[in-house]
Amino acid sequence: MISEYVKEGKTLILRITEEVDQHTADKLRRKLDNEIEVYSPQKVILDCSGITFMDSSGIGMVLGRYKLVKMLGGNFEIINVNKRMKKIFDMSGVSRIITIIDEEEEENEGVM
Repeated sequence: MISEYVKEGKTLILRITEEVDQHTADKLRRKLDNEIEVYSPQKVILDCSGITFMDSSGIGMVLGRYKLVKMLGGNFEIINVNKRMKKIFDMSGVSRIITIIDEEEEENEGVM
């Protein structure tokens, strides 16, 4: 996992660079919670560009981090979601709760 804190706007960008399954979800949860506690960001962006696989443990981990950030008064969004991840987030209901910006939406914004 790679994290980047942008002081202007107090934004924490978290880029996950591995599979998120039952074996890695708890380790990632601890790392993400630590980053959120250290920086107390106003906005957390979860960059999914490096995720190749996610199971229900990963979905639970994402929802838990969303709840933590909201409880601390911040905003949470997910970016760089490929088609496979978008389908997972849609089927699980995550996309109804968390703002998700996928790759195609970003590309099409500049086309008009």
